[in-house]
Amino acid sequence: MVGSAIVRKLVKEGHTNIITRTSKELDLRNQQAVNEFFAAEQPEYVFLAAAKVGGIVANNTYRAEFIYENLLIEANIIHASWVNKVTKLLFLGSSCIYPKMAPQPLKEEYLLSGYLEETNKPYAIAKIAGIELCDAYRAQYGCNFISAMPTNLYGPNDNYDLEKSHVLPALLRKFITAKKKGDTAVVLWGTGSPLREFLHVDDLAEACLFLMKNYHQAGLINVGSGKELTILELANLVKKIVEFKGDIILDRTKPDGTPRKLMDVSKLETMGWKASIGLAEGIASVYEMIKEVDFAN
Repeated sequence: MVGSAIVRKLVKEGHTNIITRTSKELDLRNQQAVNEFFAAEQPEYVFLAAAKVGGIVANNTYRAEFIYENLLIEANIIHASWVNKVTKLLFLGSSCIYPKMAPQPLKEEYLLSGYLEETNKPYAIAKIAGIELCDAYRAQYGCNFISAMPTNLYGPNDNYDLEKSHVLPALLRKFITAKKKGDTAVVLWGTGSPLREFLHVDDLAEACLFLMKNYHQAGLINVGSGKELTILELANLVKKIVEFKGDIILDRTKPDGTPRKLMDVSKLETMGWKASIGLAEGIASVYEMIKEVDFAN
């Protein structure tokens, strides 16, 4: 989702010499394969958007895979970028790097100031290691490697697997399927009270290009909309856009995850960038793309 959005933005801006590989074409967990790719292609700028990602269930179930594979991906690419004298690298992390009970909104300096959310701790530790890798190569070798931490993302090419997806695509799938089947209700995990922030992936792509051009510092920078709503409010918004007429039932036996995750985006906004795609507008555009998808197959 993120990689394809960055490519769309680069093409729109007139860039033509874009080097990409799908996961089937290049296994980023394979150090030799990554080294051979960098040696052959000699990329000048690297957007590191690749990662093993998922929602609460996937993060909590595949804990070993989430830390192991993400560590391999980022270590291989960041090291190869140094070896091959890449001009600049942008590493994309996640808002889950912040402590579970950190003050809100989440400022960049809150990193490593408390305990992580248990359900996604392996993934968060891998992403924190990526930030440290960028800073370590910057400190030791003078590499212009930067780290950006996006909030919850959605948009074209999202993952709609109910076990592995994040909350917004999962809700879209649930409401679309329920509407087609004529169901009377949709079940929502947890209490519906956690607060979440969402950013359209096209906004993130625009921010990535902005940062690649304008940001040259150690540490990390948050990328988000700066706006939040509860999961129940989100579900009602999706219900309205999909035009589902049934009820929303809360399954309070299921976990909520982190109670609140709102990014402090003042650092980025001070630099001159701000998200422009509203949540209702963004969800409606995604719905138009996927409303005819048969999720049963």
